[in-house]
Amino acid sequence: MNALTVVLVALCVFALGYRFYGLFIANKVLGLNMERQTPAYAMADGHDYVATNQFVLFGHHFAAIAAAGPLLGPVLAAQFGYLPGMLWILIGAVLAGAVHDMVVLFASVRHKGHSLAKIAEVEIGKTTGTIAAFAILFILILTLAGLSLAVVNALFSSVWGTFTVVATIPIALLMGVYLHVWRKGDVAGASAIGVILLFLAILAGPYVAESPMCIRWLTLSKKELSILIPIYGFAASVLPVWLLLCPRDYLSTYLKLGTIGMLAAGIFFVRPNFQMPALTEFIHGGGPVFSGAVFPFVFITIACGALSGFHAIIGTGTTPKMIENERQILFVGFGAMLVEGFVAIMALIAACVLVPADYFAINSSPEAYAKLGMTPVNLPDLAKAVGENVQGRPGGAVSLALGMAYIFSKVPFMQHLLAYWYHFAIMFEAVFILTAVDTGTRVGRFFLQEMLGKVMPRFNEKHWMPGILITSLIFTVCWGYLVYTGDIGTIWPLFGMSNQLLASSGLIIGTTMIIRMNKARYAWITAVPGIAMAGITIIAGYQNIFNNYLPNKKYLLASMAIVVMALMVLVFVGAILRWIQLLGIKSTVKDTHAETVLEVVPE
Repeated sequence: MNALTVVLVALCVFALGYRFYGLFIANKVLGLNMERQTPAYAMADGHDYVATNQFVLFGHHFAAIAAAGPLLGPVLAAQFGYLPGMLWILIGAVLAGAVHDMVVLFASVRHKGHSLAKIAEVEIGKTTGTIAAFAILFILILTLAGLSLAVVNALFSSVWGTFTVVATIPIALLMGVYLHVWRKGDVAGASAIGVILLFLAILAGPYVAESPMCIRWLTLSKKELSILIPIYGFAASVLPVWLLLCPRDYLSTYLKLGTIGMLAAGIFFVRPNFQMPALTEFIHGGGPVFSGAVFPFVFITIACGALSGFHAIIGTGTTPKMIENERQILFVGFGAMLVEGFVAIMALIAACVLVPADYFAINSSPEAYAKLGMTPVNLPDLAKAVGENVQGRPGGAVSLALGMAYIFSKVPFMQHLLAYWYHFAIMFEAVFILTAVDTGTRVGRFFLQEMLGKVMPRFNEKHWMPGILITSLIFTVCWGYLVYTGDIGTIWPLFGMSNQLLASSGLIIGTTMIIRMNKARYAWITAVPGIAMAGITIIAGYQNIFNNYLPNKKYLLASMAIVVMALMVLVFVGAILRWIQLLGIKSTVKDTHAETVLEVVPE
């Protein structure tokens, strides 16, 4: 199949999904009301609750949700062939992922910007909310560890990539000060400053990589990066949202969307054909990248590109506290997820234009590759051109970078820039992922403050700096320890399973709210994908425990998987019991905003 055909199909599917399905849910199911005051105004504090321009907020939200999942997941799932991943991304992003993101964002905006656990407590029950809080916190720790490990693997010993990623921090600080102190509200000016400085930093990358002083200070080992990344996450969690986190995410969005746009343009000019077949022999399991079969593992390997529970953490964390009016929920929630789906399609294409023998040589261990009886085709020449050993580097990042670099290098007048594009792609991936790490750490701090506030009310004071510092430190140390001691091969499968269970939970909790709002006739929109993904993920978790973790004596990981599955099952049971209760109500009442509901609950 030609890659350009896939790009055009994806654009059509996502555009139609937004225009018809997204608007239907916004108007008929949720009833978005732009006259209703949002938490950004009702609870404005200048620190977390800050009304934000919808385009800046879209940039922050997209940057936060679009982490390693839409980049690495499709690349890893390419071992099954291009067809399973492509179908799951196109169908899942519209019917599951975008629905999930918009509904949980709506629920949080209607509940003062509170977390998913707090929403579960109000909509379902106190016990279910408490269980959900522990489950979500646990999953968030695993998520941030998995994402950070992807950054570590992409940046270690890469001077150019490290320099460009580090440069985005002072640029973001400058943008934040300019936008909120020097020229309040001047989005265009801040954008111009950020884009120009980012462009200069990218251009300076190759020269910095040749500087002896920069080589000395920026050639970082995996262990050094495993310490520095949590330190950055701690800083982003503590500082005001307008100073570092939001402008950096907004800045990163220019890089992300610009790169994906260039990749789409490159595919238009080059029109490469897929070298990977539609289906491979590994759809039944036993693949060299990971051993699971296409069902159910394609659904948890490709997470963020089609459906992701991490999005619920962002959608009930930072973003709902910055929504200016409810109509923006469609643009920010539904729209950003579809853009992420397009990113996932681009990543899948980048992997599938590689010759299968080269793809498996990169993403398999040397021992696993030797058993395939394959011989690399273009890989030796590609490795020589980029100046790095790329064989036997699993995880998806390297094969994605090579695929992107291969396409870019085929564009007229760019044939001699393969090494440049490879290192640019590595840097692009790291920036992509770090924007989720900083936002996720801040949301984790919110969770801990809520939980500790039930025991020590002082932690509920949003501006109490000791509480902010203590909860940020505790949470960062938890996921930082996993980064320092773990590896992508042990953390990523558990992250994928946990992530999809959380997505199912978000859809189930959203279903509860829709039923309570007297919209039970539309409950299938969230209930069907929520229940389906819960079943699929539990099957995958069971297989992972008994076919992977226990045979390999990974007892800690097996225990963690069992705990996550048990907690989520309890949430599902609580939700279903609540559905039965709500559906038994025969009369309706008016809430404080004169809307007809089955039952009024506190906001």
